[in-house]
Amino acid sequence: MDKILKLLEELRKLMKAKNRLNGETLLDNQDLCLLLHLSKRSLQRYRSSGILPFIQIGSKTFYLESEVEKFIRQYIDKESP
Repeated sequence: MDKILKLLEELRKLMKAKNRLNGETLLDNQDLCLLLHLSKRSLQRYRSSGILPFIQIGSKTFYLESEVEKFIRQYIDKESP
């Protein structure tokens, strides 16, 4: 649980002064790579498998804050004993 809270707090810090869509913050690949300590390829695998919902705007990929929070909770829950 502490790990989830720490990740969510880091996510909130990244949210300040970032892109927004309909009042919700958008994160890009770089934001998520830094936040979750994952490679771009890992994010691509999560997107391709449908685990991590995303929005494509032109050639740039974005993730809604709420979907990232759900992903963090589900991913951490599966990894935790």
